[in-house]
Amino acid sequence: MDSCCDLTPEMLKNPLFVKVPLTLYANGRSFVDDGTFRQADLLAAMRASEKGTSTACPSPQAYLDAFRGADEVYVVTLSAMLSGSHNSAAQARRLLQEEEPEKRVHVFNSCSAVSGEVLVALKVLELASAGESFERVVSQVERYIYEMQTLFVLESLENLRKNGRLTRLQAVITGALRIKLFMGSTPEGEICKLGQALTIRQALNKMVDKMAADPSHVGKRVGICHVNNPERAALVRNMVEAKCRFGEILMLEGGGVTTVYAEDGGIVVAY
Repeated sequence: MDSCCDLTPEMLKNPLFVKVPLTLYANGRSFVDDGTFRQADLLAAMRASEKGTSTACPSPQAYLDAFRGADEVYVVTLSAMLSGSHNSAAQARRLLQEEEPEKRVHVFNSCSAVSGEVLVALKVLELASAGESFERVVSQVERYIYEMQTLFVLESLENLRKNGRLTRLQAVITGALRIKLFMGSTPEGEICKLGQALTIRQALNKMVDKMAADPSHVGKRVGICHVNNPERAALVRNMVEAKCRFGEILMLEGGGVTTVYAEDGGIVVAY
C-alpha cells in the first residue's frame, strides 16, 4: 500500500502490511512519508511556503522491491484520479510478472484515499486471513471499493487547488466567502462538492447527517481520520455514535500525504 493509507501503529505491527512511501515537498524541503516523518515539521514548512506543497509518488522500483518474497501480493493505492501511485504499482506488477510469472499480484485502485485506503487494506486482510482464494479476494474487495463512500471537511481548500485537485473557482469562492465545503468522491475517485456551510461544525454536521441518511451504513466499519486535531475527530465520533448505526468505528491519524492535502484540522471519513 502507499503511504496515504493511514493505518494505526497497532495495525502496522502486522508484518503482512508493507507501506511504500510517497515523498512530500514544502518550502524547499523534502519529507519522506515513512517512519522518519514528523508532522509538525511539515506543517511548519507548509505555513511558511508561498507555493503549494506537492507530492511525488513511489517509483515502480520501490513497489517492485516491496513485492519481493511473497507469492501473492495485494496492493492498495490512492485513487488513480488523484495520484500516479496506482500507475507506478501497476508498472511494478508488470515487471514482476515478466520476471516471475507464477507470482500473483493485484493492484487495487481504492478510488479513495486516507480512511478509504485503510478500510480496503483491512478488507483484504480479513478475506485473505479467512482462507479465501486470490480470485475471490480480488472480486470481493473490488465490490467493496465500488460500494465504499468517502467524505471530508477541510479548513482550507487552497493546497488542493494549487495542486490541480480542485477548480480555481471553487477555491477562490470558498476562500473569499469563508464557506466550508462538505466534499466527497465520485465512484471513479474524483473530488466532488456535496454541500456547504458557514462553519466547520455545521459542515461536519451535514456530513454526519448524510451518513445517517444512507441505509447502507448500518453495521459497517467506518474510519475517521484527522490531521493534527484529535478533538475534532472525537467530536465527529460523538456525532456518528449519536446519529448512525455503524458496527465499528476506527479512529485514525493523518500521515504525510494526508497532511499535505487535508491540511491542518482536516477530517476524512470513509465507510
